[in-house]
Amino acid sequence: MYTIGVDLGGTNIAIGLCDSELKIIDKGSVPTKAQREPELIIKDMAALAKTIIERNKLTLSDIEYVGIAAPGTVNAKTGIIEYANNLPFLNFPIADIFKSYLPVSKVIIANDANAAALAEALVGAAKGTKNSVMITLGTGVGGGVIIDGKIFDGGVNCAGAELGHTVIVAGGRQCSCGRLGCWEAYSSATGLTNMTNEKMHELKLKGVDSLLFDEAEKAGKVSARTSFNAMRRGDAAGKEIVDRYIFYLAEGITNMINIFQPEVLSIGGGVCNEKEYLTKPLIALVERDQYTRTNKSKAKIVTATLGNDAGIIGAAGLGK
Repeated sequence: MYTIGVDLGGTNIAIGLCDSELKIIDKGSVPTKAQREPELIIKDMAALAKTIIERNKLTLSDIEYVGIAAPGTVNAKTGIIEYANNLPFLNFPIADIFKSYLPVSKVIIANDANAAALAEALVGAAKGTKNSVMITLGTGVGGGVIIDGKIFDGGVNCAGAELGHTVIVAGGRQCSCGRLGCWEAYSSATGLTNMTNEKMHELKLKGVDSLLFDEAEKAGKVSARTSFNAMRRGDAAGKEIVDRYIFYLAEGITNMINIFQPEVLSIGGGVCNEKEYLTKPLIALVERDQYTRTNKSKAKIVTATLGNDAGIIGAAGLGK
């Protein structure tokens, strides 16, 4: 039997056909066009899934289930997306509507960050563990928690593991969620870019030159890479920003380890492309500050391995 994994994003819908080992056999994507009526989004999703099934000479009877990973508050028990910040879904019965367009035997849904964490636990960086945490450093800070091999999505509702919305600086930076000082406001790729822009503005006012300006000009924009690239070229301002960013990232990761004590904490997202320039100082800070610093058994911090396929694989693995 095969499974279909759907990664529903604000920009694109990515769908993969997976075998019993959760290896992607075939995949495709279509634009989400998120401003449309939500049912039209699901119609396109079902059409792409059908195309992938048919071009692999399979029928619906060969598909054990379809898993959908979606942003927002996702109720796996009811098949309803209760709320999504960047998509037009409010108490939307996505599972039933998908089945109306493609009558597969079963549709399972989950939050996209939770699905990515499950993927890493099943076949990725945390494979072989029972308890793990994954964070994703992108536009925001996504989070997923796996406890005893299962997704933790909250006890009283389905909004658990919003790790990026824990406060690390009381009264600090404004977060998109409405609070001040959230981890997401400091440790996302967006947060790093904002810190870089602020530093460049400060340097410009003082008339101080920096390789930050050269890196931004070469790339045509300021991004999460700007400070890392300048730092590697020996720029003091770039190093200052990177050091501050890693400090904030370590604060949040130390909190997550102190709360969950996972076997593995994996980190995904584009910032991880910095490799040891990110991970070496990060691990040193966490080792210094975590509550279990003297224990023989400690959480292992690793880079996630599944990249952009994590959502598809996690969705395809929701019934495993």
